[in-house]
Amino acid sequence: MKKIVIFASGSGTNAENIIKYFAETKIGTVVAVFTNRSDAKVIERAQNYQVPAVVFSKDDLNESKILQKINTFRPDLIVLAGFLLKFPQDIIEAYPDKIINIHPALLPKYGGKGMYGMNIHRTIVENKEKETGITIHFVNENYDEGNILFQKNIILSGNETAEEVAHKIHELEQEHFPQVIERLLEN
Repeated sequence: MKKIVIFASGSGTNAENIIKYFAETKIGTVVAVFTNRSDAKVIERAQNYQVPAVVFSKDDLNESKILQKINTFRPDLIVLAGFLLKFPQDIIEAYPDKIINIHPALLPKYGGKGMYGMNIHRTIVENKEKETGITIHFVNENYDEGNILFQKNIILSGNETAEEVAHKIHELEQEHFPQVIERLLEN
């Protein structure tokens, strides 16, 4: 069975969805959830499924301590699910083409530093975009610039609020993220 490690910084709804999805398959399992926030809801969500949660500081991430901890789990895939820090080069080099991220917009639009969550959805509404969606991509040394694995769009009417856009995007994430992970693990 393939091993998945998840990195998340917040509530962990995508992380929980991935944990639940793979609990019902024979192809993979989530072996750990890493978070940079000791108050993140993702910790409780992971513990509810008996998945260990590893809490670390930004300094730990930048000092290679986290790479050592990741290596103890020997993951086949590292999944960033709402992880807001820039991923360190040493981990990227140790796991080439084994780290993916989900972005709540259609890259290359609305990517880069500071473009996450409601920041993106508000900007999309303000710019009166006709569509938005999700992008799942490999992680490289730059924010949101890794090779794209999957995109799914939705058409906007122009009357949505940022909160309504966020809800539609979350539904796309919940449906497609586990499926893309599964396809990667099958290869």
